[in-house]
Amino acid sequence: MSETRKIAAILVSDVVGYSRLAGADEDRTLARLRALRSDLIDPTISVHHGRIVKRTGDGSVIEFRSVVDAVRCALEVQHAMVERNAGVALEKRIEFRIGIHLGDVVEESDGDLMGDGVNIAARLEGIAAPGAICLSEDAYRQVSGRLDMAVTDLGPTELKNIERSIRVYSLQVGVPAQAKPPIEAKPDAPKKRPSLVPQAIGIVALLVLIGGAGWWFLNANRPVATASKAPAEAAHLSIVVLPFTNLSGDPAQDYFADGITENLTTELSRIRGSFVIARNTAFTFKGKGLDAKEIGKELGVRYALEGSVQRDGTRLRVNAQLIDAQSGAHLWADRFEEDASDLFKLQDQVVARLANSLGNELVRAEGERGGRTQSPDAIDLVMRGRALMQVYPTTRDNNDAARTLFERALAIDPNNAAALAGDAYTYMYDFDYGWGNPETDYDAKVIGQADRALALARDTTEAYYAKASYLMQSHHAKEAVDVDDAGLAVDPNSARLFVQRGMAESALGSFEQAKSDVRQAMRLSPRDPRAGLWHFAMGGVEIEQGHNEAAIDEIHKAIEAGYRPFIPYAVLAAAYALEGKMDEAKSALAEARRLNPNLTVKWFIAHSPNVPKAIEGVRKAGLPDE
Repeated sequence: MSETRKIAAILVSDVVGYSRLAGADEDRTLARLRALRSDLIDPTISVHHGRIVKRTGDGSVIEFRSVVDAVRCALEVQHAMVERNAGVALEKRIEFRIGIHLGDVVEESDGDLMGDGVNIAARLEGIAAPGAICLSEDAYRQVSGRLDMAVTDLGPTELKNIERSIRVYSLQVGVPAQAKPPIEAKPDAPKKRPSLVPQAIGIVALLVLIGGAGWWFLNANRPVATASKAPAEAAHLSIVVLPFTNLSGDPAQDYFADGITENLTTELSRIRGSFVIARNTAFTFKGKGLDAKEIGKELGVRYALEGSVQRDGTRLRVNAQLIDAQSGAHLWADRFEEDASDLFKLQDQVVARLANSLGNELVRAEGERGGRTQSPDAIDLVMRGRALMQVYPTTRDNNDAARTLFERALAIDPNNAAALAGDAYTYMYDFDYGWGNPETDYDAKVIGQADRALALARDTTEAYYAKASYLMQSHHAKEAVDVDDAGLAVDPNSARLFVQRGMAESALGSFEQAKSDVRQAMRLSPRDPRAGLWHFAMGGVEIEQGHNEAAIDEIHKAIEAGYRPFIPYAVLAAAYALEGKMDEAKSALAEARRLNPNLTVKWFIAHSPNVPKAIEGVRKAGLPDE
């Protein structure tokens, strides 16, 4: 058997007291572990570029390309488990021990790993406390000073069956490293926090809540700026999330405002190509009352996000403002007011909605900035293309203009994954709307370009969306669901991927699952520029279920939101006809044919697979077959 020797970052984990948990309730324990793997552990490993080498019952051996990736993955999992175990009886909690080592391993032809690198990581896991992470000195050296974490030096430690002693470091999960304030500032006195409320650090890092701005997921390898060394020129998509202000008059509520700040910082740091100021630096400005322009100049960022949190009884109000840190202009503001009965669930929702809205706004702002640049680079061109793709209703002129920008970006940088995904997206629109040349090889232009983008950067959410949309429209709904699933494993809160999967599931007859997915998109990004698509998708499912009045209501909402030039009118005509309202059906169909004189049943079938009720309806409304 052939083998390869290499240096690798190895993470080994297992469940604390698994035999006891399984003995008490094996079926429930296994079900909980499967759920954790599917919606937390595997997606987090994927985001941080890990490879699962093997699973050993309740444990795993995982290879990472860097120790930074391995530690970030471990921290996110452990932070999430703190939150998930809140309120769970001690004897029923699932807790992990994790060991990480950087060392020599032997990779066999089947991908299995052996050698001291694996053995040491396994022994480190064995001495870790429940919920903790133990690092060897070799691993710690790679991340020291690069990650926000508090560390305990356990000193040289004898590990079972390891000849030499290994210096071991234990990471204290949920305890950030001590921030260094500016020279003139005095460190804030530590605040007491409610003992029964776990820190809200990292809740959303595991849920990856930036769904609606699906363009945006990035690898987590991000440079960290400090207040002492600001870049000479603000980088593209550079931002600081300033500590949200607690307006409740109760210092005990600071933890919630701080959690919003920390989680937004985590989410925005996932934006591809972004530069986000680390939370330790951002928190040195807490309570200082400095002007956003002043902070932007000091930190060298283009944007500053500030906000406030106010709790009044069971109601909680969150305000946020995005500021151009160079001009001081307010670019965007939003306000959320919700019932605060479940603070942690509410925090997830608020951060998700803020991140989605902010992601869309940053696309627009960067697109406008790039349009003013005399000699734009590839990133500027991509941002301008993205901004055009956000304009609703979609037009052929905008689609063509966006493609020109993406292709100019590719001429500068042929390996720009975002430009490849954007280009694929424009060709998907051409196919969808019938704008393109019939001779175009759409498999190459959409699937080929999307696959190239994903090979370069597998977290390019837009590539998954373009590919899945094209597959569904070309009557490959099952393959579309598979692509959507892969995209959601990387970006589990992409509103557009949820909608796309819902439409594909509807085509397969899974109507309730389809509606569940569309509702999730509505929750994640209710103010998305593409929200008309959410209602159109729901209307399509309602028609296929025979709920014509509900479909009419949803499609009217889609039209009001500016969704598409003609298709919603055709579907509206179908719903009216199926409901027996022929005058309304003929009026809607006339508008659809005014917007697209070439619309026929044949075209409808070609671009709307597996919608027999809708096809029956447009025929009944009077749409010609050819």
